[in-house]
Amino acid sequence: MLPPSSTQLGLFFILLCPANIIGLWWAVGSPLVMDPNSICRKTKRLAGKQAELCQTEPEIVNEVAKGAKLGVRECQHQFRSRRWNCTSHNKSFGKILQQDIRETAFVYAITAAGVIHAVTQACSMGELLQCGCEVIRSRAPPLPFPGQSSEGTAWEWGGCGDDVEYGYEKSKQFMDAKRKKGQSDIRTLVDLHNNEAGRLAVKNHMRTECKCHGLSGSCTLRTCWKKMPHFREVGDRLLEKFNGAFKVMAGNDGKSVVPVGHNIKPPDKRDLIYSAESPDFCTANRKTGAPGTRGRVCNTTAMDMGGCDLLCCGRGYREETVVLEENCLCRFHWCCVVQCKKCVTKKVVSVCL
Repeated sequence: MLPPSSTQLGLFFILLCPANIIGLWWAVGSPLVMDPNSICRKTKRLAGKQAELCQTEPEIVNEVAKGAKLGVRECQHQFRSRRWNCTSHNKSFGKILQQDIRETAFVYAITAAGVIHAVTQACSMGELLQCGCEVIRSRAPPLPFPGQSSEGTAWEWGGCGDDVEYGYEKSKQFMDAKRKKGQSDIRTLVDLHNNEAGRLAVKNHMRTECKCHGLSGSCTLRTCWKKMPHFREVGDRLLEKFNGAFKVMAGNDGKSVVPVGHNIKPPDKRDLIYSAESPDFCTANRKTGAPGTRGRVCNTTAMDMGGCDLLCCGRGYREETVVLEENCLCRFHWCCVVQCKKCVTKKVVSVCL
């Protein structure tokens, strides 16, 4: 059972953002919080489409929850060396999500991407009754393999292609539950835009896989299908968008956003957008939710974000000795057991002051 403070935090986010349940998933990063049953018990507070999915397709909500977990892990990987490392194990994370900053843009995008990825993969694996492999539609022939000519090679679409359109629709249905839009509702415009950018980071980058058929290794016939990009590629792509994110403000029509500054091209659907500047994340700040970098392990030789100079914000660092217990001297015994000893090692690490 979750501690009371964590439960209250999750409920707080549902009340705060009734049309988007991201806050609940990310409140403490706990598997229980991201459990589909926990999500659906709150259906009275969910938006109409979300509640409908809970009631009619609970197995889809199960995949939605898996997608959210996938997004959590990828966010923590991509931000592992940054001042804000995407930690979701403290109450301050909720305050991060309340701000329209670049970090929140990435959170929304990677979560929406995780949902489309998880639902689509479940379809291809035959884990959902309502979907399966991609329905083959008229499509241009696949490109020839590098160094090969397409002349004289027959091809056909086949195999089990990923039905990304189905995953896209379910991600959109759950993540973009209708919210009231107003002229000053910049938060809704930003969130919906970043949700779409996350989905497109999957949908727009499908790859073609083919299998050759023929005698003696020839390729007289190719069977090809479409597969989603690996999720690490999706995370890498969204991190690039994070680094080049656009600061925006609400347009005069209340239904669009415009970039802040002169001579700046408008962001397209694939870009991440935000409307407020991020805190520096150097020191703990209860108001902004910044956890600070004190106590973070840094790299003394690196010159990038994980280097001690940048990560420690100029405060300096100290060296600490940590004790690690790892498996070692492992031996395989017939049949079929691996037995290992426990080896204790000491390691010196640098820690931000």
